[in-house]
Amino acid sequence: MGKRESRPWVVSDELWSLVEPLLPEPGPKLVAGRPRVPDRQALCGILFVLHTGIQWEYLPQELGFGSGMTCWRRLAAWNEAGDWDQLHLILLARLRAAKQIDWSRAVIDSSHVRAARRGPKGGPSPVDRARPGSKHHVLVDGQGIPLAVSLTGGNRNDVTQLLPLLAKIPSVPGLVGRPRRRPDVLLGDRGYDHDKYRRLVWAQGIKPVIARRGVAHGSGLGVHRWVVERTIAWLHGFRRLRIRWERRDDIHEAFLGLATCLITHRHVKRLC
Repeated sequence: MGKRESRPWVVSDELWSLVEPLLPEPGPKLVAGRPRVPDRQALCGILFVLHTGIQWEYLPQELGFGSGMTCWRRLAAWNEAGDWDQLHLILLARLRAAKQIDWSRAVIDSSHVRAARRGPKGGPSPVDRARPGSKHHVLVDGQGIPLAVSLTGGNRNDVTQLLPLLAKIPSVPGLVGRPRRRPDVLLGDRGYDHDKYRRLVWAQGIKPVIARRGVAHGSGLGVHRWVVERTIAWLHGFRRLRIRWERRDDIHEAFLGLATCLITHRHVKRLC
């Protein structure tokens, strides 16, 4: 994705021009006090926590991003307003306008993360002695651009999220004609092997290409499936997503949605 930025939490003018129109207007101050921390500085603080994994209360005040609690409240409010979903759609529309989304195939996979606390969308991990954990489910296009992500408990079967992830793909405009949201082919590993779901995917006009259990390896899907594993690695490059520290699932989902937007924005800068 190019050279690593020295301070990736500093919001560029280009990114801010996309984010600023989406943010809700702040309500009137009910009591006199300190001036409101500007939204751009608060977003820098949120990105600092996302990139470094630092706890909210330890956000350095000398950075000028406001307190950790201020940034936490802004993240919760912006996620509740659907800002990250809107930003993701805007970025996908730019990619489609440049004909850079590969709709010929989509690839689905998931990754387990340990949860430091029990909470909604958590569950006993099948790979970590039943300790609490969650799963990040990711669906990407043929070159690894994230189309949809979701969060579930660590004990949820992958195949149960196949249809919900397909339903989460937004209708992407950008070219003349109808917006598009369906890939031609869906690739998945053995975790999605179930004839019932194959039929349901076919019913949506999508060809399922899913490895079968009990069949020797060497199906050739790895030639195309590696892009989703790379995107998951990019997601977990944000240290706050490597372990689920938040008890509230909506806050972790907010981080997940914001990270998805940042990865998509990198693709926009590279391809458009």
